[in-house]
Amino acid sequence: MQQQELTRALVQYRVPDTKRSVFELTITVIPFFALWGAAWFALSLGVWVAIPLAILNAAFLVRLFIIMHDCGHGSFFKNRTVCNWTGRVLGVLVLTPYDVWRQSHAIHHASTGNLDRRGMGDIPTLTVEEYLKRKWVGRAAYRLIRNPFFLFCIVPVYTFFLQNRLPFGFMRSGWLYWASAMGTNAAIAVVLALIFWTGGLDVLVYVFLPTMIVAASIGIWLFYIQHQFEHTTWEREEEWNLQDAAFYGSSHYALPGILLWFSANIGVHHVHHLASRIPFYRLNEVLRDHSELENCQRITLYESLHCARLHLWDEKSQRLLTFSEALSNANSNRHLV
Repeated sequence: MQQQELTRALVQYRVPDTKRSVFELTITVIPFFALWGAAWFALSLGVWVAIPLAILNAAFLVRLFIIMHDCGHGSFFKNRTVCNWTGRVLGVLVLTPYDVWRQSHAIHHASTGNLDRRGMGDIPTLTVEEYLKRKWVGRAAYRLIRNPFFLFCIVPVYTFFLQNRLPFGFMRSGWLYWASAMGTNAAIAVVLALIFWTGGLDVLVYVFLPTMIVAASIGIWLFYIQHQFEHTTWEREEEWNLQDAAFYGSSHYALPGILLWFSANIGVHHVHHLASRIPFYRLNEVLRDHSELENCQRITLYESLHCARLHLWDEKSQRLLTFSEALSNANSNRHLV
């Protein structure tokens, strides 16, 4: 089935079920706050009892982020206003100014896989040619950025604790983004002040921070694996097609059942990019009714670990390569000249 035909076929799944949406939100929010309270109480038993509970709660926070994500696409509730205010409230919990994130994420969807429109809402990615043209300082900087420790440990902290505090990229785009960032910051400050006042510094350090940092790292990993896999697709503007890029440039991250639940089906990303208005809880219906999509760009949990070693896009072979593969190919080509 062609992408245009498939896109038309997916329209029927775009209608959210309000009762189901409320249910999904409820079974995520209540356990989140319950585990938060349990971790808080566990501090009286010891830090090493509280921290595992806080880390476990990161899974529910990831799910809340993905519900906010669906609100940003207008797919979680039929009423757009309800979607937006639900997203703004959840944005406080996930340290993300909703309106700023919604706009940057819309740009990501509109430019995914376009080599001439990189830089907004994506993982920094160079082509082999661009990398080889850089001086040693530029290469070292790119290697640092793409280092798994830096990418999945440092970048999440920077993104959610620093970058999200100001509307970078939208400084001159109007008051809405400033209001979103500053309003979210103010609400976060109130929440942190209440936590400190009622529970002290220990709750912030041993409950709040582990939950947020682990959730942020998981979130960056999920976003990475959705587009950074060997046979993804990147094209120059003149060759780029939105529907092809949306489908072929997005993976199907086939996670085990419990991880699929906590990640709210975000791994069915090839379908999501083709039809972003489908609520996450209906993506399984799409795979059930269109079985041909099950194996498209399919990556298992084990296979995904290899993707962390892929760093450079080769425009000739249309593959994402490791640094060693890219350099080996470059050296081979020199010998052939």
